[in-house]
Amino acid sequence: MGLTAAPKPDLTDALTRALVARAANGDGAAFAELIEGQYDRIYRTAWRWCGHRDDAEDIAQEVCVKIGQGIAGFDGRSAFSSWVYRITLNAVRDWQRAGARRGRHANAYAEVTPTEAEAEQEAAATSSQLWDAVRSLPEKQRDAVLLVYAEELSHAEAAAIMGVKEATVSFHVFEARKTLRGLL
Repeated sequence: MGLTAAPKPDLTDALTRALVARAANGDGAAFAELIEGQYDRIYRTAWRWCGHRDDAEDIAQEVCVKIGQGIAGFDGRSAFSSWVYRITLNAVRDWQRAGARRGRHANAYAEVTPTEAEAEQEAAATSSQLWDAVRSLPEKQRDAVLLVYAEELSHAEAAAIMGVKEATVSFHVFEARKTLRGLL
């Protein structure tokens, strides 16, 4: 009869929970460490949605403020990263509804320049067209595609962030694929 070792505890998760508790009690250094660990993901998510660096920076800053305002109320029922994603997606939706500087969209993934090889230019144009099309999808489909394909989360992780069932995420991804085939 073989013995199996108990799974090792997730130290990253434990550290995050400890930092959240300290930040909720007013520890500025703990809050700064939390934000430092999440900022790239916040910015990247905002950038993929709005396609413009300045807007993504504005959204990321707004998200950091909202995290600071709400950290004392974070109850830990979901992962801290899931909570941050929800705040980020809500901030992006607020930005979209406000119509902030919509005329200045830039390519979110690639900028085609004359110095690039033709294959690179074609790939960059294709990527840009794809993400422009993704931005035109209905809200829930956009969220599902962003979380599953851009952030490389599982359908279960995306479901936790979106507050829906895993099957609902799968449905939104399926519908988005159908819509994108028609757009591209």
